[in-house]
Amino acid sequence: MIYLELFLGFVKVGIFSIGGGYAAMPLIQSVVVDKYAWLTMSEFTDLVTIAEMTPGPIAVNGATFAGMRVAGVPGAVVATLGSILPSLIIVSLLFFIYYKYKTLSAMQTVLGSLRPAVVALIASAGLTILLGVIFGFAGVSLESVNIVAAVLFVLAFAAIRKLKISPVLVMLICGAAYTAINLIIK
Repeated sequence: MIYLELFLGFVKVGIFSIGGGYAAMPLIQSVVVDKYAWLTMSEFTDLVTIAEMTPGPIAVNGATFAGMRVAGVPGAVVATLGSILPSLIIVSLLFFIYYKYKTLSAMQTVLGSLRPAVVALIASAGLTILLGVIFGFAGVSLESVNIVAAVLFVLAFAAIRKLKISPVLVMLICGAAYTAINLIIK
């Protein structure tokens, strides 16, 4: 039964995650945290972190991680297949349609109208994770602010946007700094 739930849960994610991996994160969260409670919100944040750091598509990596956590290697395989099957079918159909009708202005209008929804999904995922890390997952209050995480976020954002430092290097530095600071404080 768990394998069927994993497969169908990630088929749903695969069908409705238009816009790529970051856009899929709210959908993955709704399946693995909200609906089935396979992961806590803290574990989901770890899932996002690991999915970003490992090679490959973020949504597929997230499905693999969640499936592994829930049901071991068979769960990882089932969740991964569930997440990629809809894309495989949809992209094959869209390729056929696009190739046949690519010169129509209606096709360009449809593609242009999807952009705002994709931006909203990505922003939602980013804000959920940011608020969870800075304020904790229990709720937003000034008493629960993680000052170290907030300062590292601002520094990382500035390093990537203003100084054009590699995001991979920034992640490594922030991870090492956060670990070192927490070891010193505790």
